[in-house]
Amino acid sequence: MRIVVCALVALFAMHSAAQSTSEFDIQAAQRFANLALACVHKEYPNHISHTLNSDADVAPPRELTPAFYGCYDWHSSVHGHWLLVRLIRTFPDAPFVAPAREALRQSLTAKNIAREAAYLRGEGRASFERPYGLAWLLQLAAELGEWDDPQAKEMAANLRPLEEAALERLGDWLPKLSNPVRIGEHDQTAFALGLMLDYAHGSGNRQFAGLIVSKARQFYLGDKNCPLNYEPSGEDFLSPCLGEADLMRRVLPSVEFAGWLGTFLPQIPTSGDGRWLRPVVSPDPSDPKLAHLDGLNLSRAWMLEGIAAGLPKGDKRLPSIAAAAAAHRKAGLAAVTGAHYEGGHWLGSFAVYLVTKRGIATAP
Repeated sequence: MRIVVCALVALFAMHSAAQSTSEFDIQAAQRFANLALACVHKEYPNHISHTLNSDADVAPPRELTPAFYGCYDWHSSVHGHWLLVRLIRTFPDAPFVAPAREALRQSLTAKNIAREAAYLRGEGRASFERPYGLAWLLQLAAELGEWDDPQAKEMAANLRPLEEAALERLGDWLPKLSNPVRIGEHDQTAFALGLMLDYAHGSGNRQFAGLIVSKARQFYLGDKNCPLNYEPSGEDFLSPCLGEADLMRRVLPSVEFAGWLGTFLPQIPTSGDGRWLRPVVSPDPSDPKLAHLDGLNLSRAWMLEGIAAGLPKGDKRLPSIAAAAAAHRKAGLAAVTGAHYEGGHWLGSFAVYLVTKRGIATAP
């Protein structure tokens, strides 16, 4: 039986690799890059989360946050810039590289970032973009830090004041957070902790990594029987159950994680069938909130792949996890069309995170 399971796992792995190759080539990368290039300096429409302390705080987005004012909202602008860095690193000779480098150069100046850091530290902004946007900001810092390139080194140095401001905010907040936030949108704790932990490991920040691991264990180690049948809520772009499992595979040793997962998600079958978790369909991709469901398929796919990466080889659940991941990958990538700005300003980032396996292999 063990031989059969291992053979199935190998078959699914080969299928996934072949599928990734066919789905993600330079043409696909160009399409994703175009989505980011079309929005990183597109100021309007704009949805800002801005605390006003006086008339002096009334200003257009480009003046409030001069690096990350595009792509409809601050966090989408941040991960739109991350997308460009990630794609340049992955396809350094592609046609989109020159305009992408210029867009990054225009945004990530020392002057712009100094104003961003001052904005983040402003009165009444303790919860600004916490935790989702700040987690993506750290991912952008990590991506630049891993890129051996003169421009990247300059941009990483420019970004450091904002990176440090984000770490200060998160370092102050996490010890005080008594309970996790278990929703399928921006405030979800588990997803952000996963991005933060990857950053902490990559940057060698042991103190920050230790804080994250400690909070993850406090929040999630004793969880059982996650109600996967309650998902998704109508506006989810993250899975509360899978997000938690994808975090814990980063925290626990493989064998311990396998046991924890059996208690936490006993619904995962050993049959090899992926129908235990079906992709979702957005009822209206032009609606800013309903378009979230297209992103849910993408994030579920990478979370399932992450969960699989955390399990021991030969685990009997792997074929079923791989089958569900493949179905969600196919549905999610098909929805990244750019036809509607409501999804086009952010879905490309989720697609690139998935196809480049950012959360599993932290470098191209």
